[in-house]
Amino acid sequence: MGMTATAAVGLALLLDAVFEEFPGRVHPVALFGRVVGRFDRSWAHPKPVGALAALVLPLGAAALAGVLTDLAGSYGAALGTGVAAVALFSATSLRMLVSEAASVVDRTESDVEAARGAVRALVGRDATDLSPGELRSAAVESVAENLADGLVAPLVAFALGAQFSLPLAVAAAVWVKAVNTVDSMLGYRSKPVGWAGARLDDVVMWLPARLGAASIALAGRSLAALGRARVWHTAPPSPNSGWPMATLAAVLDVELVKPGVYDLNPAGELPTASDARAGIRVVGVAGVLSFFTAGVVAWF
Repeated sequence: MGMTATAAVGLALLLDAVFEEFPGRVHPVALFGRVVGRFDRSWAHPKPVGALAALVLPLGAAALAGVLTDLAGSYGAALGTGVAAVALFSATSLRMLVSEAASVVDRTESDVEAARGAVRALVGRDATDLSPGELRSAAVESVAENLADGLVAPLVAFALGAQFSLPLAVAAAVWVKAVNTVDSMLGYRSKPVGWAGARLDDVVMWLPARLGAASIALAGRSLAALGRARVWHTAPPSPNSGWPMATLAAVLDVELVKPGVYDLNPAGELPTASDARAGIRVVGVAGVLSFFTAGVVAWF
C-alpha cells in the first residue's frame, strides 16, 4: 500500500508540472465552490447554518473522493493509484501558484496597472493604490501562505491517511482542501455564516502552516529564519498564516506588508523584483520538498 500511495504522490507532482490545473469549468474545487457559494447569503440563524456547512460539505466531498478511489482500486491497483493521483492533483497547487506570482512580479517592472489587476488572483486586498514594491510584497506573501494552505496541508493529510488506506488518504486530502475552500469563501468577519468554517480552518492549518514555514527555511537554506519569524508571525490576524510569510520575509531579509494590517520585518525594505523572484523560487523548491516528504511518509 505504501508503494501505491507514494506512486500517487509522484504522479500528482507530475500532473502539476505538466498541466498546472484542471480547466476551471471542470475543476473539482471550483465545482465544490459552487456548492459552498449557495451558503453565501443572509440567514436568520447564520452561525448554526455555517457550522452545518463547515462540517457536512467537506465530509461529503471527502466521502465521495474516498468511495471513488476505493471503487477504482477494486478494478486494479493501477487504476486506484491513478484516481488517487488525480484527486491529489486537484487538491494541491504549486506550478499555477508560482506562475501567477511570477506574472505579477514581471508586470511590476513593465505595467503597474496590469500588475494591480493580476494580483487580484492571489490576494483579496484593494490593489488600487499599491506601489510596485507593495504589489511584489503581496505576491511573495501569497506564495508563502498558499504553500501551506494549498499544498502542504493536503499533502500532510494524504500522507497521514496513507498509513491506513489509499481511499482514506484521498479522503483526508480532499477534506482538508474542502475545509480551506469553505474558509476562503465564507470565513470573513463580515460574514457570520463563515465563523465555524474559519475556526475549523484555524485548527486544521495549525500543523501545515508550521511545516510550510520549516520547508521554506530549508529550501532557503536558512534554518535561522524560523527563529526570526517567531518575532513577527503574530502580526497577521490569522493564527497560522504569519508563520510561512514571516519565514520567507526572514529568508529574503525583506519587508512584507499589508498596509494597515500587518508589517513583517519592518526594518527591511520592500522586495525588489529580484528579491520577489528569489522568494518565488524558494517556495517552488519548498513545494517539491513537500511532495518528496509526503511520498516518503506515505511509503512507510
